[in-house]
Amino acid sequence: MDAGPRFYKSLDLQKQDFQSVLERCADAGGKLLSVHSVRSSPAVLDMVEEFFPLSRGTVVLDWFTGTIRDAQRAAGLGCYFSVNAAMTRTAKGQALVKALPLNRILTETDGPFTLSEDQRPAEPRSTHEVVNAIAALRSAERSGVTAAVVSNLLTLLGPSDTPF
Repeated sequence: MDAGPRFYKSLDLQKQDFQSVLERCADAGGKLLSVHSVRSSPAVLDMVEEFFPLSRGTVVLDWFTGTIRDAQRAAGLGCYFSVNAAMTRTAKGQALVKALPLNRILTETDGPFTLSEDQRPAEPRSTHEVVNAIAALRSAERSGVTAAVVSNLLTLLGPSDTPF
């Protein structure tokens, strides 16, 4: 959902549509949802809590910009967070990334909407930049952050006979 100035007028319709998606995915079960929550984190979390039980699937909060309290609530609801380089370049984003549970972090590029270190549109190979930034912000070893992100992804994907 996007409650920013550009889309605020459609927020009620967005909520109706989001509820419908959540309900249908809950009915089907086993779904992995990537959800944007632009200026709408509390409303998104309220709806996830009401219409998409943890036992029915998993939510990944894409480019999450909510508060630390929202992030704690989301983690309690079983949500994951995708982190991109842009999130690690602002004071608010840095505080949020440091506060996210490491066992709930995934990397993303969101290209072409964010730029990599060399000012080119981000792409999948840009995830090394994100891992480096997360490690630096958390005063952690890059290898440990990498292992956690890979483990989180494998947990999300579930059991598979195909090697990753």
